Parts: sequence; structure tokens; C-alpha cells
Amino acid sequence: MKEIKAYIRCTKVDEVILALKAIGIHDMTVIDVMALGRGMIDQDHYKYSIECIDRYSTVSKLEIIAADKKADKIVKTIRKSAYSGEPGDGLILVSPVEFAMKIRSGKVDERILQ
Repeated sequence: MKEIKAYIRCTKVDEVILALKAIGIHDMTVIDVMALGRGMIDQDHYKYSIECIDRYSTVSKLEIIAADKKADKIVKTIRKSAYSGEPGDGLILVSPVEFAMKIRSGKVDERILQ
């Protein structure tokens, strides 16, 4: 299994979710986060934070757990639907999942995806 994390523009979240649903991906987590750093700063929409004393952009983080065989298609779908061609389009990370368990049912590993 793979964990796919994508940091994307908030303005692209709906488009990305609809594209993922179109390929059969319905289970995901979406979180609003603050991104710091040269690559993540959207120069047109950053803010100064008194708390952080730095510039940040509000972006959305998508988290998806998927079977190995679906990971590549998910990554391609996210990239295509999140792309604007401007700096700050985001980042996609893919990591192996060593173990997963559903708390209620006790299902483990890829059986949690069913």
C-alpha cells in the first residue's frame, strides 16, 4: 500500500476531488494547512503572520491510502487536475505503508481498502 500526500492550492481542491472520484477514489482526508518555504509560497496570495513572523500560503493537504497498483494513476490525476502552471502549484509525496488496521473491524493491510 501507498500513502499519497498532496499539497495543492485551495482553489484547486474541488477540481482535484472531482477528478479523483471520477477514477474511483472516494476515501481521502483534506486538511487546510499553512505552507512556508520558497516552493510553496504563492506570491500572489501569501500573508504575513504575526505568530509565525514569516510569509505563508494557505494550501490544502490531501491524504490518500491506496493499493500499490492504483498509486501511479492517483498521482497523475492529482497532478493534472491541480496544475495551473504557476509557481506554488504544490507537491505530491508517495510513501510506503508498512501496516494499517481499521479500529472497528480489525481488518489489516489492503483489506482496509475494501
